[in-house]
Amino acid sequence: MKVLMPTTLDQALAALAELRENAVPIAGGTDLLAHWPHRPPGDDRTFVDLSGLTELRACHWTADSLILGALTSFGDVLETPRIQAEMPMLIEAARSIGAVQIQSRATWVGNIANASPAADGVLALIALDATIELASSGGITHIPLDVFYTGYKQTRRRSDQLITAVHIPRCERTIESFIKVGTRRAQAITKVGLAITRSDAGWRIVAGSMAPTVTRCPTIEAMLASQVPITSPADLHEAICADLSPIDDIRSTAAYRTRVFANLLYHELAAHCSWVASSGGSA
Repeated sequence: MKVLMPTTLDQALAALAELRENAVPIAGGTDLLAHWPHRPPGDDRTFVDLSGLTELRACHWTADSLILGALTSFGDVLETPRIQAEMPMLIEAARSIGAVQIQSRATWVGNIANASPAADGVLALIALDATIELASSGGITHIPLDVFYTGYKQTRRRSDQLITAVHIPRCERTIESFIKVGTRRAQAITKVGLAITRSDAGWRIVAGSMAPTVTRCPTIEAMLASQVPITSPADLHEAICADLSPIDDIRSTAAYRTRVFANLLYHELAAHCSWVASSGGSA
């Protein structure tokens, strides 16, 4: 096992530029350790330990954004009262990530880079219109998180790039809901995840564990923007199927996921929107 421990961002980026696909950036390392017993034989990749890059640890506020550094953990967010006041969805997502030990080590950027379709942190961040900052020796670029994923465990990050921060715009949101369905409320992989926000920018409906990636749902968002009457969860099925392709796997069936997602979305909308019937049953 080969490990590099850079002490500056420039050193880390130089290592990625040199090693390319053979480099594995690590921060909290919680996903790495979970999969360690199943790594391929003869794995000779070099792990680039980012824990010494103190410049990436803090989260801070600007006039228009909350910025989470690459080493900001879920626990760091839970300990920040201002986030609870301005972006409570981040608190709900952080609480759903494992136990306190995991929350203290796991990072928001690690949750993004791991590219799991069940990533609770990513679910909340996309609903909050997050943008990620990608740095390389050649400069810095920004990309909206909702277009970062190209497929299962596939992203737009080049091998010489490092995700150095997450930018979350500050704005007034009239609806901000985060719902996780699993075998337990926390310390369990999400079977169905739903995040809903509404602001001056419009609706954001985001699904977790419903597709190969955490996915924003533009068809559903357009349906809500036009205030099409919704009288039961069944009225949402066509839009759900247009945006998502649920799969059968070890945790749930596609039929279960579709039905639960429709029920969750319907009842959450009915609680906030007068044009959504509040007395409908399940689909």
